Order: sequence, then C-alpha cells, then structure tokens
Amino acid sequence: MTIPTNATSLPGQPESASDAMLAHLQHTIAAHGGWIGFDTFMAQALYAPGLGYYSRGSTVFGVMPQGLRETGGGLKGAGSDFVTAPEMTPLFGQALARQIAQALQATGTDEIWEFGAGTGALALQILDALDALDVTVRRYTIVDLSQPLKERQQATLRAHADTVQWADALPDAMRGVVVGNEVLDAMPVKLLARVDGVWHERGVVWSGDTAAPICWQDRPTDLRPPDDVPGAHDYVTEIHLQGEAFVRTLADRLQAGAVFLLDYGFPESEYYHAQRHMGTVMCHHAHQADGDPLVLVGSKDITAHVNFTGIAVAAQDAGLEVLGYTSQAHFLMNCGLVDAMQAASIADRVAAQKLILEHEMGEFFKVIGLTKGAYWEAMGFVRGDRTHRL
Repeated sequence: MTIPTNATSLPGQPESASDAMLAHLQHTIAAHGGWIGFDTFMAQALYAPGLGYYSRGSTVFGVMPQGLRETGGGLKGAGSDFVTAPEMTPLFGQALARQIAQALQATGTDEIWEFGAGTGALALQILDALDALDVTVRRYTIVDLSQPLKERQQATLRAHADTVQWADALPDAMRGVVVGNEVLDAMPVKLLARVDGVWHERGVVWSGDTAAPICWQDRPTDLRPPDDVPGAHDYVTEIHLQGEAFVRTLADRLQAGAVFLLDYGFPESEYYHAQRHMGTVMCHHAHQADGDPLVLVGSKDITAHVNFTGIAVAAQDAGLEVLGYTSQAHFLMNCGLVDAMQAASIADRVAAQKLILEHEMGEFFKVIGLTKGAYWEAMGFVRGDRTHRL
C-alpha cells in the first residue's frame, strides 16, 4: 500500500535546504533497500547532521511564531516554532528545582543530568533556584545531540560555566538526578497500521515523483501494540521502542539517583483506545500543528505522545522504582508553584496558570518519577498520584 503526499519548500526558505534534505533521504532509503521504517525517517528528519530539524541551526523555541519575533524595533525576524514551559516562565524551573533538591538529598548525590536542554533556559532556572536554596551541585551535565542548541546553551549558562558541562553520550556509570522535559516525545517511534484487519509497519519510500518524492508504504509485520486494540476498523498507532530503550539504558548506567521525565502522553489503556485510530504523530511549525511529517522535512518538529505505561514497565524491568506518575498541574503545585505565584509578576502569574490549567498544559502534560535504590516519598507526587492507572 503506497500513500502519496506532497513535499514543498518552506516559504522564505532557500530551495536548496529542502533539496539537500530530500537528497539525503533518497540516499538513506536506497541504502536500506528502498524502504525505511518511520522511526528511521523520523531520526533523519530531526537529527541528520546539518539538515535535521534540531541540527540545522534555526531558532525553534520561543513564544513568538515565525515572522513575529519581538525585537527592540517591533515584531520581526525568524521567530520560533513552539514554546516549552521554561520559555514561558522561570517559575517552572524553580518548582522543578525544589523536587530536584529533595531528590539530591534523598539519593545522596550532587550531580544533575539534563537531556535535550533546548535553549538552556531550564538549566539556568534550576541552577539559579538551587543556589537560592543553598543546595550545592558539583556538576550539571547536558546531553544534547544539537550543536547549534549547544552553542545557545553555552551562552545562556555563562554564569554557571564552572558547573555546567556537555556530553554527547552517557558514561558507563553515573550518579545524580536526571531531568528530561519534552524529550521522550522527540524520540523516533515505529508506526503500525491495521488495514483491513492486517497489521503493517508504515514506512517511507522514494517515489521519484517531482510533486511528491517521498511516500508512505505499508509492509506486513509481526509487530503489535502492547495492548489489544478492540474492533476491526483501520487503525494507526505508534510503539516506542527507542524511548523504552532509553529508560533501560538510564537504569543500567545510573548507580544512584532519580529520574524525572515531563511530557505529553497517556497511560497504555488510553493510548491504545479504540477511538484513537489516527495515532498521535504531530508536526509543529510557526506555532501551528499539522499531521503530515512528509511535508517540509527538516523544517518542522515531529513528535509523538508518550506511552507512560511502557516507560514505567521498562524502568521497573531494568531495576528502577517508580516514585510516582501524575499530571503536570499536580506535580508543580506539589512543588510549591502556587505559593511562588503569589510573589511573582503579573506576567509570570498568567504564564504559570497555563502550566496548571486543565484545558492548557496542566492535564495535557504528565510527569513520571523514577529512582535507583530504595523508594522514598517524592514531594511532586504527594497529592494526585496516578501510578495505579499505569
């Protein structure tokens, strides 16, 4: 089954940028025998050196969309594609820092590891807040695949240059508190499609058509979702092999410490609900969302919601304990966000409300906490814990 799509250049983007990514994909597809799974495609679209969305050097994080970046002379410039919580208000990082401070004490560690640190805003907020709490951090290590973002992080974190370091990969052994805000959703996923009652893996082929050079193509597969999907209707979904492997690797390398992962997603029973028949893959560009990852490849973000049950099971199987699982709203409020809002500016109060309101990010985003060693009561889950729903 082949499903064509269109591929065009981004308005204002040099044609060569789109052409270079398409040429790279053509070579990649040919090297894999004419077909690549969606996970391989997603990895190239996001992380191919110099071409992928996170490695091409363009601004992606911020509160203003493309063409509406605020400068001293008004609204202009390249703008951004989406905003994450740390860019909205420093109250986010300050609340998370309180949980990190407790985790450092509970686990007897003094290091922090952050994955996918974006602009470095969250790291700055955490380090500033820990300084205010008189908590000593010996080292703050950022693991990020994007060289352009690393350069932005270095500029943002200049005041903490003696504490912050960067790594391209995990060491064989590590200790400390691991933080990942909107990291799991950017890890490549496999796409599964049930068509006429038969399960397929959905991948990408090179069509050679000028208007639509890359297309979907399904292949029968033995892969299945981890939960049965009732009904015989056509159904598209994802499985998160790389995200779960990431958690198992953390468990293997982490000798002592804790892990806090914040992202949008569901427990397994909701993720593979019969009515969620179109899957969760989504693209983001200029603060607009669309569902076609084969258009403007390399120029927009590609994400998938997180199956938090799969993350929890992978963690437990690999030797980690689940500290808790809850909504972002409950987590941040448990970590003192509401009290901090009372002394904040009006702008920060308004932004913080978006972090906890049910119809904004409060319910959409979830938080899972894990630890290596004996269980301890983490403040972020004292009220509203949903571990029983995983």
